[in-house]
Amino acid sequence: MRRPLDLRHVISPGLRDLIELANTGDFDRVTEQVRDLRGCTNPINLHGWTVTTDQATKEVVRSYRSEDEPTGRLLTTCGNRRSSRCPACSRVYAADTYHLIKTGLSGGKNVAETVRDHPRAFVTLTAPSFGPVHNCKTDAVGKPLPCACGAHHTEDEPVVGAPLNPATYDYTGAVLWNAHAGQLWARFTTYLRRALAAHLGMTQKALNAALRVSFAKVAEYQKRGLVHFHAVVRFDGPDGHTSPPPPWATFEALRVAVGLAVRRARLTVDSDAVGERVIAWGGRFKVDPITALGDGELTDARVAEYTENKVAGYVAKYATKNAEGAGTVDRTLMCRPCKGRGHVRGPDGFRDLCADCGGTGQAELIKALPVQQHARQMIRTAWDLGHLPEFAHLKLWKWAHMLGFRGHFSSKSRAYSTTLGALRDVRRAWRLAKARARLGLAENEETTLVTDSAWSFLGTGYRPGEELLAAHVRYDRALKERAKTEGDPWL
Repeated sequence: MRRPLDLRHVISPGLRDLIELANTGDFDRVTEQVRDLRGCTNPINLHGWTVTTDQATKEVVRSYRSEDEPTGRLLTTCGNRRSSRCPACSRVYAADTYHLIKTGLSGGKNVAETVRDHPRAFVTLTAPSFGPVHNCKTDAVGKPLPCACGAHHTEDEPVVGAPLNPATYDYTGAVLWNAHAGQLWARFTTYLRRALAAHLGMTQKALNAALRVSFAKVAEYQKRGLVHFHAVVRFDGPDGHTSPPPPWATFEALRVAVGLAVRRARLTVDSDAVGERVIAWGGRFKVDPITALGDGELTDARVAEYTENKVAGYVAKYATKNAEGAGTVDRTLMCRPCKGRGHVRGPDGFRDLCADCGGTGQAELIKALPVQQHARQMIRTAWDLGHLPEFAHLKLWKWAHMLGFRGHFSSKSRAYSTTLGALRDVRRAWRLAKARARLGLAENEETTLVTDSAWSFLGTGYRPGEELLAAHVRYDRALKERAKTEGDPWL
């Protein structure tokens, strides 16, 4: 019987736990589990089993129990899309988003390659102004222009995006715009089809019979704390990407229709506390053609930037971002035990003050957040509006850390291209093929394998010693990435 280790002299908890893991008897398996996570920062801990049986022969071809692991549990990646939470998993999500967007522009993965010949545009839609803010404008040749305050700002200055006069800035309008931005986008897609039919002198029924409009969009936060949307818009024939659009469905018609839809799409919000508000797009929007790499001779350098690869990379980059670009925090401020209400129901049925938040409903006090005053005021406004009866359905206290925005960061229409689920299925099939190879099964061998499993959630995160191993994995991956980009022969 192995004597327990006396590690009282080891001060570091991580090193102490690492020594314990090294003496489990199968340290190689411990390191293998951590290495397979590829640097995930907050893995899921599972307990359970899985058994794969050949129903024809009743033979068990594979079995696994988490109890057989040196640590008694299985670690799997968290799958978080946000780079601020898990850079490793967000890179996978960004890669999937890149292929999803790129497929809709150049074909592949069951999408016809002829989509490259369809009219396609990169559309940018912005929010209106809710008051003048500090900015860092440039002229047509890139020369810096002074801000309205008289100073020349750089993009990384905290003051950029903050109101020139916070006392007159319409924080209520800004938060309500963020809260309804997703609905405004949905209305824009509807009005785009109507505007296109009106511009071409057709009925909507005739347009829908001859043309299909596909979208893929991503949301991005501006410095002033408002979201704006970048979207890929593509014209297809009536059967989708497999059929060419009619000759009259041109980029110019798309450009005109976007302008009409931007002006017509609007929502009206009525409240006794803040009055009637009209939610509409800002006057500044862009519609640029997307070209294949090396297509044509374009005289405008700005337009020439929008190639298939660059658009896909741009969308993938912002699909993993959150609101941290606007200077806010990346976690909800809602107290989970009381769900932001500040009270809980006691055994007697009466409301009792929440012991976790002291009745504020906030997991972290807004006044104590390490953010700039502009972001703090946006958060406070969203929190206050969320507790008004007419805005209760928006649950703004839950999304206050997002400055009121509660929509999807990236989305697409059904017929645009492949799906994230299909891309994940391909990875799953690849892993299954490797498992079949380990079992000695031919790649095309027909089997009657059935898998049964049962899993339970234990928690998240690493043990202290595993965290040291994960840090080494991240460091090693960072070196390899640096070697790729810089070409360092010593790495």
